Order: sequence, then structure tokens, then C-alpha cells
Amino acid sequence: MRVLVDTSVWSLALRKGGPADHPAVRKLAALLDAGEDVCLCGVVLQEILQAFRGDSTSRRVRRLLDPFELLSADRNDHVAAARIHRLCASKGVTAGTVDRLIAQLAIRHGCQLLTTDKDFVRMAPLRELRLA
Repeated sequence: MRVLVDTSVWSLALRKGGPADHPAVRKLAALLDAGEDVCLCGVVLQEILQAFRGDSTSRRVRRLLDPFELLSADRNDHVAAARIHRLCASKGVTAGTVDRLIAQLAIRHGCQLLTTDKDFVRMAPLRELRLA
């Protein structure tokens, strides 16, 4: 199984005081223990790293995330994310620009998406977005 992990889950897993006791964090731990293919994308990496005030913490977290495949968006992904926006808008579903791009990357790369963000739950039935 290939799983793209959203910022919302990484944030809970990488908390200063230790991982939060949350179902999504337990799912991430189980995926890692099972050797599943866990990945992230550029905007998720950026969101995670910009949350830290100090360079040393940011570098430490970056090293922790370095082993995970980084999915990159190309022009077609941005076009498809805009299409997702139009589809969502036509159905009254709101989601942020970054979330639509993350959804598109999960779809294109055949990933399930592990998230706690309800915007993805609302988007999933409109597209072939699979949630972990």
C-alpha cells in the first residue's frame, strides 16, 4: 500500500512533547512498522518545516523526513487541481488550494491519503481520492 501522509498527521506525530494519542498517528506508526510505502509531497514538507521557529529543530525534522519519497507536482497536477476546485465548487464543497493539490497528487500517484483534515473527507466522494 502506498500512503501520502498529510501535514495534519505529521504535525500530530512530530509534536514537541511526543506523538499525540490519535488514531491517525497510530495508523502512521502501524504503516511504518509494516514497512508500507509512506510518502509526502513538497507542500506538506514545507508546511511541516515552516512550523518550527528554530533552524536546529527544522534541520532535525528534515532529517527525520528525508527517507520518505517526495512526490512532486507538475503542470498537469496544477491543471487537475484546478479542475478539482471547479468540481468541488459546483457541489458546494470547500477546500483550500493546497488541499486540492495534495488530493491530486494522491490520485495521480495511486496513494491513499492519511489525514485528519475534514476537507479531504468532503472531497473524496467527488473524485477517486482514497482515504487511509
